[in-house]
Amino acid sequence: MMFKLHCTKKLLDRIKPEIVAPEQSDTSLGNWYATILFWKPQVALMVSEQTLLPVLMPLAPAATLARRFPSQLALVLKEQGVPSEFIAQEVWRMDQVRYAKTANRSVVGILIEFVKQAEFWLAAYAYEKGDDDDLLAISAKLAETPCSPLYKGPVSPDRALHELVKAGAQA
Repeated sequence: MMFKLHCTKKLLDRIKPEIVAPEQSDTSLGNWYATILFWKPQVALMVSEQTLLPVLMPLAPAATLARRFPSQLALVLKEQGVPSEFIAQEVWRMDQVRYAKTANRSVVGILIEFVKQAEFWLAAYAYEKGDDDDLLAISAKLAETPCSPLYKGPVSPDRALHELVKAGAQA
């Protein structure tokens, strides 16, 4: 089982992985896109190509980012109220990673927009709570954002996620 991680050039330069030809992931959430947020400490932003679900996590150590990603995704999915069976299947399917360059400009645009919004939420949480590193809460806030690629359907990543989970449960 495998998932595909499409990384921005800045992230690829940091982790220096072997790049493979684009192919589809074995996961329900599909391929993932990732970039770096140059915060202190640095953070990685991952976005599902299919649902646009955002996941923020610490970047360091960058070499183990893909290995650590499934457990952070599991936390985000649990926070979204996704059934534990779906979470377990998704994490199980993420046994191996294949790296690729970004290929979907629409998802790259969403990454850029989420970076801007994440910086806003980072400042807001720091101001309100004195807690500037609540990556799970910021991920949840980003997931509520209306995204133009989803306008004809679920509108926001959190709703797209729940539709995907519901469709999988009925299949």
